[in-house]
Amino acid sequence: MKKIIIAGGTGFLGQVLMQYFKTKCDRIIILSRRKLAQQENVQYHQWDGEQLGDWSKYLENADVLINLTGKSVDCRYNTKNKKRILDSRVNATEILGHAVRVCDHPPKVWINSSTATIYRHSMDKEMNEETGEIGNGFSVSVAREWEASFFDQVTPKTRKIALRTAIVLGNKGGALRPIVNLAKFGFGGKQGSGEQYFSWIHEDDFVSAVHFLIENNKLEGVFNIVAPKPTTNANLMKRIRNTLNIPFGMPLPKSLLEIGAILINTETELVLKSRRVVPKRLLDEGFIFKHQDLTKSLAHLLL
Repeated sequence: MKKIIIAGGTGFLGQVLMQYFKTKCDRIIILSRRKLAQQENVQYHQWDGEQLGDWSKYLENADVLINLTGKSVDCRYNTKNKKRILDSRVNATEILGHAVRVCDHPPKVWINSSTATIYRHSMDKEMNEETGEIGNGFSVSVAREWEASFFDQVTPKTRKIALRTAIVLGNKGGALRPIVNLAKFGFGGKQGSGEQYFSWIHEDDFVSAVHFLIENNKLEGVFNIVAPKPTTNANLMKRIRNTLNIPFGMPLPKSLLEIGAILINTETELVLKSRRVVPKRLLDEGFIFKHQDLTKSLAHLLL
């Protein structure tokens, strides 16, 4: 590959992708709200995610466009934040669609973020791309509108893939560090009932899956980007404690989680919703996961 564009590429997943691809392509261009200096073959260009600008010229002759843009959902779901969460995703997707359409030589493939939280709270059934049941509520409505705005873009020369990504476990960012810190401070027990499912993927498999989807030029549509075996919240916390040799973890009932969520400006849905999602399409297409075992994955990331 000669050129990859990553919109919203300064966050955790953007940096994981950048580190992976910078030795595999000639040039990476990251579209960011911040102005940053060039590093080796990685260039940063400012954009606001809402209006067509000078940044759009870089899409010409790109091999890949990856869009990760969106306000973090780790906040209170008040009216202002709900609007920013939705608008930041839909507006960026729509303006990128416009930029792709006006290219003489548009990107060969456009990969857009989505989320595995689009499926319903599920204790009873695994959710795959074919038979998974779409849920209800604010987070699901955002995911549905996000995917709709993506697939509504008319891009006949550009293949499109939406990533329904679960929690990506990494050692330099993402959701794992706050969970580990809870365990280190003695709060590493189950959260809520602990029976809710937790779908996850190791950062190495995340980037490998993205690369796999890029290289297989007949693949399009939605893909669940998750490890094959979801765990439960209670098992996740136990594995973290065992990995770090922490003998005890205080459980956090739902009532305490509600109070804590207010204090740290977040929502309990992030830990209490049961996400039982599996990667049927990736497995059917022959993708091989290197990190399927949670215990080994945590040891690899934390030790």
